[in-house]
Amino acid sequence: MKKILLLAFLLLPFLGFAQEDGIGLRLGEPLTITYKKFLDDQFALEAMIGRGSPNSSNYYRRAFDRRPATPNAFYASHAANSGFSLSLRGMLHEDITDDLNIGEGYLLAYAGAGAQLRSIGVSYAYTDPSISSAVFRDDRTNIDFGAEAFGGAEYYFNDLPISVFAEIGLFMEVLDRFGHLRLQGGIGIRYLF
Repeated sequence: MKKILLLAFLLLPFLGFAQEDGIGLRLGEPLTITYKKFLDDQFALEAMIGRGSPNSSNYYRRAFDRRPATPNAFYASHAANSGFSLSLRGMLHEDITDDLNIGEGYLLAYAGAGAQLRSIGVSYAYTDPSISSAVFRDDRTNIDFGAEAFGGAEYYFNDLPISVFAEIGLFMEVLDRFGHLRLQGGIGIRYLF
C-alpha cells in the first residue's frame, strides 16, 4: 500500500496536462493499478503498479540448476508466489471510430513500448547427499527487468467519465535471463478526469 501511495504522490505533477487522463484497474498479466497521461492527442504515458504472476515451473528449475544452493544440490521442488510488478510505457493512439462505424462514444487503437520490472519470491526444496538425506530450503528473490511491446484498443463513453480497454503484448527479459519471452495481456477500466 505504501508503494501505491508513493506512486500516486509522484504522479501528482502530471495531473494538469490533458483532459483524458485516467486512473483505473487492469485485470490480467500483470494485475495492476494503471495511470494514463495524455501528452497530446496521439501520445500518452502510462505507469502501472501491481502484482505479476510467476513464470513456468521449468523457468525456476533451470534457474536453480544454473545456480545450485550447494555444489552437490539436487532440485526437488519449488514454490513461487505472486510478486511485485512496475511498468512505465509510452503509446501512440489512432482514432478508429469512423472506420468501424461507431455512433456513440469513440474508440482509440494504440500501440507502444515500455520497460517492466518484476520481482517474485521463490522457495526451493533440494537435497544434498554429501551433507545428509534431509530436504533443505533455499529462499530467493527472482528479479526480472525487460522491454515490452503491446497493442490494444480503448473505448471512451460519451456521457460517462470512464473508458474500457483491452490489450495484448510481449515482455522480453533483458536482465536475469536475456531473451526469455512472456505473453501478457489484460482488460481494464479507467476513471477519466
